[in-house]
Amino acid sequence: MSEFPERINLKLDTPSYRGSVQNLYDVPDHPGLIISETTAGGSVFDVGTIFNIQGSDTGRAGFRHLVFQELKNPDCWRRLSSNISEAGLFAKDKSGIIEHTLSIFQKNGAATHHAGMVDRSTGDVFEKGYPPELSNLTLIKKYHVQKPDLNKVLGWHFYDYTKYHAKDGFVIPLEYIVRLGITSGSSILRKYNALSEADKKAYLNELGLDRPLSPWATFDTPLVDLTTKYEPEDRNISRQEAALISSLDGETFSMSLVMAILGAFMLQQIFSRMGLNLWDLKWEIAKDRDQLVFVDTIDTDSVRVTMNINEHDRSYFVHFNKQAMRDYYRIMHGDWINAVNDAKKSAAQSGRPFTEILTEGQVRGDYPSHPDIDRTFLDLQKDKFALIRHFIQNQEKDMSREAEKIARAELDYYFSSGNREKYEALNAV
Repeated sequence: MSEFPERINLKLDTPSYRGSVQNLYDVPDHPGLIISETTAGGSVFDVGTIFNIQGSDTGRAGFRHLVFQELKNPDCWRRLSSNISEAGLFAKDKSGIIEHTLSIFQKNGAATHHAGMVDRSTGDVFEKGYPPELSNLTLIKKYHVQKPDLNKVLGWHFYDYTKYHAKDGFVIPLEYIVRLGITSGSSILRKYNALSEADKKAYLNELGLDRPLSPWATFDTPLVDLTTKYEPEDRNISRQEAALISSLDGETFSMSLVMAILGAFMLQQIFSRMGLNLWDLKWEIAKDRDQLVFVDTIDTDSVRVTMNINEHDRSYFVHFNKQAMRDYYRIMHGDWINAVNDAKKSAAQSGRPFTEILTEGQVRGDYPSHPDIDRTFLDLQKDKFALIRHFIQNQEKDMSREAEKIARAELDYYFSSGNREKYEALNAV
């Protein structure tokens, strides 16, 4: 019997949390649950909602529901097991923690906070399958979120995470970024390129790599990159600092890293059914007594996935995720990107939210306003979400031709607008 209700009261009043891409609501009579309402709004570079893509709300919610169903399904893990063994991870796993974690998932499925998709008309909760009309509402189990305290001394500042010690039922204050390969937009590539030759070697050793980083290369085994989650701006940190911030014991922290990797292989399996290639993704994980739980969203806002097109002796990579919007702003509105980066530099020195600095600069006229998106490009992003919804409803159908058609149309958009060289600099080899 499910631990979650089969139907809920759909009196959605004021959100308990209003975000850039989703709203959260308390559930009447169920204090341990919340409803997530995905919106059609979009956010890039952490600046808040600055565009809308029609159909992205139900597309993202539907894909999230699909992913969490498969994460909880032991049969999906058993189908995945042969691919996991071929990835070379077991040879590196001297402790046996990967095989142990995978065996748990094959028996019980992975633990998640996801209860199901909610029918907007009836309030029925679909733990498996979908309502007659795809919904943008999902029911999830609530886990406590605690932001670290900001301390200042002598003009410096640091974050105090001691409140996490000996706590339970909380979201670990980290983002787990699993990289199956490296794209031109990867933060680790930007960091690597800014280092001296000696520091590059040390950084590669830290990552566990034996060859230089270059865009659009895949890794023999995945990397797990870690950042802070609840500071004003995500901050890349070492595994050692992440282990301390997490407040987990060493064995549990190790399992959280393995869990993130195994979840990435599950996502890779799903995207391959659409003819798409997964490069990296972000996980959030909660601690619930002696169990680790996949939480938060997993959709096109938290992955990098591409359709790869080969022509004219070059390989082009077209993003079917939020990276497409990031690249659009970089290529078409470089002055605005420069303003965002300048505001982030000021925020890093002052400890203030960079969005406040950006807004103040826009009011003064020092920074440009948020730019509008060209309608033709926006329609291509709508087509991508239509593809996702079509896939959800027809999972046995080969979607690769439909994905390739959209990808070629996006390439033509940049080429015909005179931005071929800029696009190739970001997304071609």
